[in-house]
Amino acid sequence: MKAIIMAGGQGTRFWPWSIKEKPKQFLTLSSDKTMIQETYDRFRKWLPIEKIFVVTTDEYYSLVIEQLPEINSDQIILEPERRDTGPCVALSALHFLEKQEDEVIVTVPSDQYISDGELFRNSMITAEKAAQKDRSIVTLGIVPTRPETGYGYIEAKEGVGQESIVPVKKFIEKPSLKQAVELLKNKNVYWNSGIFLWKPSTIAYYMELLQKDIWRTLLNNRSNLKQAYSKLPKISVDYAILEKAETVYMIPAEFEWDDLGSWCSVERIQKENDKQNLELGNVYTLESNNCIVISDKQKALVIGVDDLIIVSTEEGLLVSHKSKEQIIKKALNSTWVNHSEENKK
Repeated sequence: MKAIIMAGGQGTRFWPWSIKEKPKQFLTLSSDKTMIQETYDRFRKWLPIEKIFVVTTDEYYSLVIEQLPEINSDQIILEPERRDTGPCVALSALHFLEKQEDEVIVTVPSDQYISDGELFRNSMITAEKAAQKDRSIVTLGIVPTRPETGYGYIEAKEGVGQESIVPVKKFIEKPSLKQAVELLKNKNVYWNSGIFLWKPSTIAYYMELLQKDIWRTLLNNRSNLKQAYSKLPKISVDYAILEKAETVYMIPAEFEWDDLGSWCSVERIQKENDKQNLELGNVYTLESNNCIVISDKQKALVIGVDDLIIVSTEEGLLVSHKSKEQIIKKALNSTWVNHSEENKK
C-alpha cells in the first residue's frame, strides 16, 4: 500500500488563522504538530518512508519539504493548480501508472483528526485486501454523532457482506438540518470520511468511463500539463467517480474522527474551560459562554457574549456567530473582501 496525502487546499473556513500563504494543513490545530505532520506520522508508524507521498501545488512545495523533511522530492506529486480532488486523484493515479506501479493507494486528506492510529491501521489493512480486486473502491464510514450539515453521507446496503466491510448503496450530498436529523435515525447511514483505497488502474478505469475528458486531457498533455490542467473542471472525486461507480465498499470506522473543516470542529477536540469556552492565546472572558476566542499576539478581553467565534491574528479579525460559520468561505469570496484587499495595495 502507498499513502497519498492530499495537501493542496487553502482552508478558507479557518480564516484568519489559515491563509493562502499557509493554510490549515500546515498549522497546529489539534496538537503540537501540524495537521500534515499528524497525518504523515499516522502512516509512518507502519508504512516505510518511501511508501508515503504528498500531492500539493507548487506554492506549498517548500512548506511540505520544511514540515516533512524525511520525504524526498520525488515523493511529492505537484498539481499545476487546484482543481479539487477529482483531477488531483486522477493525476496521482497517472503518476504511478506511468511507472508501471499498480499497488493499492489510499488517498487521504491532510487535515483530519483521528483519535486512534492503531484502529486506523487495522481499517487500512482490511480495506487494502478488498481494494486489490479490479474496479473495487473501499472507503471508511464514520458513525454519525450529530445531525451534521457540513459532511456528505454514505448509505450502506442492509444485510449484505461481511460485518467489517459492506457494499455502499449510495452517497448522499451535504444535507439540510432537517434531512440530517432524519439521516441520523438510519443505522445504515454514515459520514463520508473522504478516505478512499483503490488501485491506480481502478482510478484509470473509472476516469475513462465516467470522466473521459479529464482523463484524456491528462494522458495527452504530459509535456504541457500546466496549461492543460488549468482547463480541467473543478470537481470533487465524489462527484467525478464515487457517486457513479459500480463497486464501492465501506468499512465502519471504530475510531473518533473529525474533518476539522470549521472553527466549531476545533472545540470538539480541544479542551474547553468551565464556561465551555475554547480560549487560546492571551485571552480573558467574563460573563461569556460557549465561545471560541483565539488571539495569537494581542490581549483579548471578551465580555457578555455567547456562542461567538472571535479570532484575531495579524491577517485580520473574525467575529461570527457559531450558527453562521458555514458562510465564512462565501464571505471571503465576496466583493467587500476583494475590495479591501485592493485598498491595501
